[in-house]
Amino acid sequence: MIDPTNNDEIIVKAKEFFREVIGENHIKNTKKLSNINNFNVNPFLNKYLANFLTGNDSPESIAKALIYPRVLGTSITTSFGSNLQKFINTTLEGYGSTTSGIDIEFIDKIDNRKKYCQIKAGPQTINYDDVTTIENHFKKAINLGRTNGVPIANMDCVVGVFYGEQNELSQFYKTINQNYTVLIGKEFWFHLTGDEDFYNKITDAIGEIANEFDGRDLLELTTKELAKKLKEIDTLE
Repeated sequence: MIDPTNNDEIIVKAKEFFREVIGENHIKNTKKLSNINNFNVNPFLNKYLANFLTGNDSPESIAKALIYPRVLGTSITTSFGSNLQKFINTTLEGYGSTTSGIDIEFIDKIDNRKKYCQIKAGPQTINYDDVTTIENHFKKAINLGRTNGVPIANMDCVVGVFYGEQNELSQFYKTINQNYTVLIGKEFWFHLTGDEDFYNKITDAIGEIANEFDGRDLLELTTKELAKKLKEIDTLE
């Protein structure tokens, strides 16, 4: 278990997580894209998007138009979101919570109060139903504290958002922020670690992991395999 007072350990664990979980899953999910069944092929848009991207609508261009948005957008974003709990359990294990519905507990380095925190990925990653769920978790934590003689104020119930800025928060986060506390990006990591520059340090450290991954060959191979299947379909029609 990491020492929650040692910020360097958080950096090391975060790099391990991105290398071994996010990076490896990204590769695995990219390989799957050689299978045409992983796409809802839209005959109205595919050729347009291919021409927009490459200037022609060859099977290779259509394959690129299908694959690139997945690899550079939805695939890696979904992978991070779905593995967020792993990040909490590995990178932030020293802050683990035994309170139902609470991801981590920590002593706020700014006001020195204990915080009961739910972790979210980014400023647009919750929906309408999540608001009620999060607020119910906080109410239960406050009631449990009252039962056990542990005073927990609304200000001690926190949503910690890994990245982004306050002005990027969705209306759903703003609704929660009316009664509780939403800390996002640099602000969240500052309250967690006491290092005002920690957000930049951890994002820079994770950026170093990018140098270990070069997906050009994999992208080229996956594109060729998908293009081959697109040609076969075109031949059958």
